[in-house]
Amino acid sequence: MVLVATLVANPSNPVVTSERVSKLSGAVAVEKIDWLNEGVAVDLYIAHHVGRQEAETAIRAEIANLPVDLVIQPQVCRRKKALLADMDSTMIGQECIDELAAEVGLKEKVAAITARAMNGEIEFEPAVRERVALLAGLDIGIVDEIIEKRITLTPGGKELVATMQANGGYTALVSGGFTVFTSRIGAMIGFDENRANTLIEKNGKLTGQVADPILGRQAKIEALHDVAKKRGIAETEIMAVGDGANDLGMLELAGSGVALHAKPTVAEKADIRIDHGDLSALLYIQGYRQEDFVR
Repeated sequence: MVLVATLVANPSNPVVTSERVSKLSGAVAVEKIDWLNEGVAVDLYIAHHVGRQEAETAIRAEIANLPVDLVIQPQVCRRKKALLADMDSTMIGQECIDELAAEVGLKEKVAAITARAMNGEIEFEPAVRERVALLAGLDIGIVDEIIEKRITLTPGGKELVATMQANGGYTALVSGGFTVFTSRIGAMIGFDENRANTLIEKNGKLTGQVADPILGRQAKIEALHDVAKKRGIAETEIMAVGDGANDLGMLELAGSGVALHAKPTVAEKADIRIDHGDLSALLYIQGYRQEDFVR
């Protein structure tokens, strides 16, 4: 089995230099060096006699405290045929429910509940109901203003989705948030479909309720099963990305489960973690070169 170690830096801080890669080649037996983006991403093909743990220990000792992510995986089947992605704090930089709460002066209170739920300290479903209840009476029209003025797309997201689609992949935005956001943001990024919770409204105002069933951890697992079945692919051929405790189920089942700038309890459990790179890292770890990106 051929192992490939991918080193990825944030494109804004290209610290994966030739000099550092040369030092790595001296620390662990490397059969081939393949640059995916000079300064940002490189593949190191590990010699057959070197085990995964041995390679990881040696490489991490060399990169030490550098802002570089490391992913070691078999070369075979690196490229995935589908992407399941969380939305809040993954495909976008914000938590939409916290931004809604800001409109009623409760952002700090709601954000504290969100953080605990995302770190797995409290159950996700009750936390959704508790926070939504605080939004009763809010004009639903505020969603458009929030998206326009306060939502930022995570760098690399559009390229990730477009490149996978151009190579036959299917993309689904699967969020514990709300359809009023996923429908718009999913379209902005280019996802094939989106799934999320539905806020109940009456006469243009939120009622403080959310429709059953709540889309949480189990629903994301079911979404992964559903996409695999409908696309006729194995679950190992799916890449999933998220940052919160409700994402762990799909991250564990996917062929490549990526914890992106994740909460501590999630990062600890994920097989692949991206702490420094942006969403383009998910293309590099599939072996795509920068010139392969669809923009």
